[in-house]
Order: sequence, then structure tokens, then C-alpha cells
Amino acid sequence: MKKHILVLSLFTLSLAITFTACQKDNTPPEAPVEATTHSDDESRVSNEIDAVANDANLALESNIGFSGRGGGIQSLICDATIAVDTMSNPRTITITYNGTNCLGNRTRTGVIILSMAQNIRWRDAGAVITVTFQNFKITRISDNKSITINGSKSITNQSGGLLIQLASLGTITHLINSSGLAVTFDNGTQRSWQVARKHVFTFNTGAVLTISGNHTDGNVSGIAEWGTNRFGNSFTTAITDPLVIRQDCNFRLTGGQVRHDTPNFTATSTFGLDENGNPTSCPGTAAYYLKIVWSGPGGNPHTVILPY
Repeated sequence: MKKHILVLSLFTLSLAITFTACQKDNTPPEAPVEATTHSDDESRVSNEIDAVANDANLALESNIGFSGRGGGIQSLICDATIAVDTMSNPRTITITYNGTNCLGNRTRTGVIILSMAQNIRWRDAGAVITVTFQNFKITRISDNKSITINGSKSITNQSGGLLIQLASLGTITHLINSSGLAVTFDNGTQRSWQVARKHVFTFNTGAVLTISGNHTDGNVSGIAEWGTNRFGNSFTTAITDPLVIRQDCNFRLTGGQVRHDTPNFTATSTFGLDENGNPTSCPGTAAYYLKIVWSGPGGNPHTVILPY
């Protein structure tokens, strides 16, 4: 049991949910600059929001004062130090990222503060933590491009329970929301993004994470992020088919679909396919494929299938 949760605690929630995030050399031909750039931006921001949620879970479940269970998990965030204050109200966990390239693909600096009221335990159904980003900067090693996030989001343990109990509980649901994160891109542009993501953890021959969007605007549901992109255009990113990550497939993204909409383009990515674009089971160490369909206003759709 502990073996399963220790693996889960180190779960990498970075999702290659758009074509430019998957392999930079595989940018589809004729893809417009705004489509490729915005898709890359959105993927990086959502990935890092999920990665911070993972770090928050790890830190919360490691401290008895927050988790409310009879023992601690020995855990480590490889590029950060953690300071805990259980006497203040709200109680806080401060995660300071030190810029170490321990994961091989990016560095992180800045501070994340987790805040939770006294007399609440993270295992309680409905427990809420506030996650405050203070100059949280992520720099991609491959091209030295960075994004910086400020502002706050909330994580709600809707179902209650701890991930260490996942195999016995069966399902744990977390909601991730923000009414406005300030995102600064490498060209100095700053925009406000909203977030509404739902993480459902289940256990089926290992941990399974299902991610969906939790916001509706008019006739569009399943929206996970929305706001204004670096080009000054409004956008929505909807998870039109839940993204599924499975432990028994080496924590790989095994299926799902994401759609980006702006006034200038629409791009849809479908995951968990074989080289012919058909749904497939876990390919082991071989590549999965995704199918991307994109088009501009009144334009003909373009399709490409790429490995990830």
C-alpha cells in the first residue's frame, strides 16, 4: 500500500495536452503562429498548475498537523525547501523553489504558500487550501523560455480522504479554481487567466487520474482555462473528453481530448491513439500518438498525427 502511494506522491502531472508541448520539432505544417504559441503557453501554464497541486498534496500529506492522520510520509520535493507553521491562523506551508534542474526539463524559482484555517484537516470532505504564487518562475531548459505566475488558486478536497488511502477509498476528488492568475510570458506580456479543473483519483491496478474542465460558458462546457492570451485575444480551453493518466501505463496520458478556441483559430488534440489515429491500449515503452485538427475562420481544417 505504502509503495503505491509513494509512487503516486511522485506522480508527474505534466501533461502534453497540445501539439507544440509534445515535441517542439513536430509542429504541424502550416500551423499559424498564434495557434502554436498559444497552445504551448496554455499547456505550460496548465502543466505547472497541476504540478503545484501535486507538490501541495505531497506537502500536506507529509505533515500530521495538516493531514490529520496518525503518521507522516517521508517525501521530498527535489527542487524546493519546505517551512511549516501550524501555530498561525491560517496555518501555512511555504514551499521555496531553488532553481535546481533535478527533473531535467525545467527549473523553478519563487515561492508557493499553502494556507488552511485552524481546526480543519486536509482529509476532511470540503477542506480548502489557498495556494498563493509569489513570482513563481518556470524556465524551460530546451529554449530558455520562461513563464512567471502570481496570484492565488484554491484546491478543495471535495470528497475528503487522503491519497495514501486511495486503494481503500476508491475515489478522491479535488477541485482546482482561480478567478485570476497573472501570467507573465518571456516577452514581458502579462495576462490574466482563470482556472477550473477537476482531478478525480481512482484505483484500478494502480492509481488513475482523470482530469476534466469544470466551468461552463453559454453552450460550452468542460472549460478548464479561459482568459486572454499573449496576443491580446480571448480564449477558452475545454477538455472535451477527460484526460486519463494511468499508473499501470507508466503514468502516461492514455486518452482524452482538448480543444482551444480563439477568434483566430480552433485546435483540437486527441490522445491515446496508434500511428493510424485509432484508439489503442497502453503501448508499453513505444509511442502513443495524438491527432491534431486545426483551422482558422472560414478556413479548411488541417490534420496531423504525431507521436508523444
